[in-house]
Amino acid sequence: MFTRRLMTAIAASALLAAASPALAQEKSIVVSSTTSTTDSGLFNHILPLFKKKTGIDVKVVSQGTGQALDTGRRGDSDVVFVHARPQEEKFVADGFGVKRFPVMYNDFVLIGPKSDPAGVKGSKDIVAALKAIQGKSAPFISRGDKSGTHSAELNLWKQAGIDIAGAGKGAWYKEIGQGMGAALNTASASNAYVLADRGTWLSFKNRGDLDIVVEGDNKLFNQYGIILVNPEKHPNVKKAEGQAFIDWIVSPEGQKAIADYKINGNQLFFPNATATGA
Repeated sequence: MFTRRLMTAIAASALLAAASPALAQEKSIVVSSTTSTTDSGLFNHILPLFKKKTGIDVKVVSQGTGQALDTGRRGDSDVVFVHARPQEEKFVADGFGVKRFPVMYNDFVLIGPKSDPAGVKGSKDIVAALKAIQGKSAPFISRGDKSGTHSAELNLWKQAGIDIAGAGKGAWYKEIGQGMGAALNTASASNAYVLADRGTWLSFKNRGDLDIVVEGDNKLFNQYGIILVNPEKHPNVKKAEGQAFIDWIVSPEGQKAIADYKINGNQLFFPNATATGA
C-alpha cells in the first residue's frame, strides 16, 4: 500500500512538472541601477518588451550609482546600469565588471522655485548659477547619497571653485541621503534648488512651485553605461541571461525602445550605444 502511494505521489509530481514547464524554466536576472532610471519610468516601458522577446524577467534594485556598483561588487546583482563613467571604468578595471557599454544619455537640469531668489533663471551657465546660489545663501537640496547625480553635483561645485564639503557649505545647503524623487519632493516642500536628471523631472508629479531654471550647459551632459558583473569573481552571476539583456539594450531594437519612451511628447533618454568615447 505504501509503495503504491509513493508511486502515485511521484507520478503526480511528474505530471505537475510536465504541466508547468514555464515554472521549471523561468529565467531572471537582477539589475542594480540608478533611482533615475526607475523614477523616470523607463524600466516600466522597456522591461516588458525585453521579457516578451527573451522570456527573461528583470528584477531591478534601485539605488544611487555608488550603491548600485557596490551591489555588483558583492555579486548581489548580475548587471549594473548606472551613470558615473569614472566609477564605471574603475569597476571594470578592478575586475568586478566584464566590459562597459554606453547605452544612452540625457542631461541634468537645475530646478528651483519660480520666485528664483538666486536670480539664475534663464541662464545656461551652471557654474555661475551655483556661485549665485551660494552667494545668496539660497536653499539647495543635495541627494548626498554617492549617486551619479550627487557625484555630478559635487563636481560642478568644484568647477565653481566652491568647497561645498568645507568652508563653502552653510545652513542653506542640505544633504538628504536619498534618491532623486525624494530630493525633488524635499525641494518642492521647501522651495529650494536641486540638481536633477531631466528624465526624473519630466516624470515628477509633485512640482509645487518648482521649475527648470538652468539648462543647456554642456557641463550638464549625463551619460549612462551598462556592465555585466564578472562571473569569474562571482560564479553565481547569470552570465548568459545578463549578457542577453546587455546585448538587447544596445541592439537597434533596445535602442528604439529607449528612444520611444516619452512623457507628454518629451523624449526622456537618447540612445547612443554606437557612439565612440561615450
